[in-house]
Amino acid sequence: MAVKLRLKRMGAKQRPYYRIVAADSRSPRDGRFIETVGTYNPITEPAEIKINEEVALKWLNNGAIPTDTVRDLLRKQGIMEKFHNSKMKKEGK
Repeated sequence: MAVKLRLKRMGAKQRPYYRIVAADSRSPRDGRFIETVGTYNPITEPAEIKINEEVALKWLNNGAIPTDTVRDLLRKQGIMEKFHNSKMKKEGK
């Protein structure tokens, strides 16, 4: 099963609100998911990003692949850097 970290669209028409979820890559965009990782609200100024760092790192360490947008959001929060550093420490041992 290929797991992806991706956005699940919520909210009303013309007022998008997204949940960042871990889902099977074969599931529909707004369909079944495994676990909620965080939220993203692009409407607010500046955009509001809330990500549970522990859960995100757990899924990344287990091999989940983030979509391009989710990767950018994780990078803004500094989570991708922590993931990269932890990966480099494991390889260095």
